[in-house]
Amino acid sequence: MKEKEMIFGLRAVIEAVQAGKDIDRVLVKRELQGELFRELQEVLVLHEIPIQKVPIERIDRITRKNHQGVLAFISAVTYQKIEDIVPLLYETGKNPFIVILDGITDVRNFGAIARTCEVAGVDAIVIPARGSVRVNADAIKTSAGALHSIPVCRELNMKESIQFLRNSGIKVVAATEKAAENYTSSTYVDPIAILLGSEDVGINPEIMRICDDLVQIPVFGTIQSLNVSVAAGVMLYEVIRQRGAISN
Repeated sequence: MKEKEMIFGLRAVIEAVQAGKDIDRVLVKRELQGELFRELQEVLVLHEIPIQKVPIERIDRITRKNHQGVLAFISAVTYQKIEDIVPLLYETGKNPFIVILDGITDVRNFGAIARTCEVAGVDAIVIPARGSVRVNADAIKTSAGALHSIPVCRELNMKESIQFLRNSGIKVVAATEKAAENYTSSTYVDPIAILLGSEDVGINPEIMRICDDLVQIPVFGTIQSLNVSVAAGVMLYEVIRQRGAISN
């Protein structure tokens, strides 16, 4: 990882956040204490930046600089808030088309999904602040640059964000192998958000419970699920088909 993608040191990280630098997440030494560390915590909470306490050896493996037990990763994109995106979509007369990714950690999958989202005309991608992929240079490369043109919303509370979408008149449909309904049976012509989960653990059950609809993409082989980026393509182009952008 390039040093220019990181900031290290207590005061340096605090000043970077206060200056408006887009920070993806911050690693701190588990035993770190003191007044300056408390100031850092307050700044990170205020700006909704994830903080992770780790063994000092993990930070040492990443950089040999004088990190003081604090290492921040600079985001390759400027994160936005879904609460700001949705009203603007309605004001400009758009029919909202959102993709929500729960627990996607593979950079290549994320980049591939972002590329499909951009091609399919998706208005925004929503990811959780914790337990999700970092939007770094590798993700942007895999997305063929799509992540520079499609808004990415990093949310601390996914349940609240999904409820906000529902309260805003956006139907939330989760694609999961646990569903009984075929994905083509649901309706996507009105404002829609497609929710996809990781291949290993799927969608968080608490999140799945508040969705408007659960659908599944049928499988006919011995492998029980598609790669998530392929599933995203199937779901997004069903939205496009139903909305009449392509012929039946």
